[in-house]
Amino acid sequence: MREQRLGFIATMCADGTPNLSPKGTTKVWDDDHLVFADICSPGTIENLRSNPSIEINVVDPMVRKGYRFKGTARDFDAGDAFEYVMTSLYDESVENARARIHHVVLVLVERALPVVSPAYDGGASEAECERVGSSTGGKCGGRGGVVKEKRGAARELPVRCWMFDVGCWIDPVWP
Repeated sequence: MREQRLGFIATMCADGTPNLSPKGTTKVWDDDHLVFADICSPGTIENLRSNPSIEINVVDPMVRKGYRFKGTARDFDAGDAFEYVMTSLYDESVENARARIHHVVLVLVERALPVVSPAYDGGASEAECERVGSSTGGKCGGRGGVVKEKRGAARELPVRCWMFDVGCWIDPVWP
């Protein structure tokens, strides 16, 4: 978790629909809290003010492992808590932090669970997943691949994805 900064933040909109927003400022605050900065996400802050329930997923795209954190969020835009988080975490690590960060959100983690790719179910090692991720630069080439379906049949699938080599993500037959 300390090596990955990109967290996918899930909140609930007033109309009951989900909102998912990536945050490149997600950090561990202490044993019970995570924190992230609001740089340009007024919808996330608005959602948290009406419903403080939150889920944060942080996944290492190379090894296809990470964590999902469920909890309760509280946002700060001024005062001692805001100043302490800014001074401790963001003033030196975020360019023009004071001009760009509008709020910091402190999340009390009530539940943490691992996220593990189904590729591991097929016997892939962490090194194999990392090798495939590294060979694509963590980006999908948009190509198809041979994958085993749950029932055991192998077939060629056309694959389009935005970040992962899906062949590794969905239980591949390794070359």
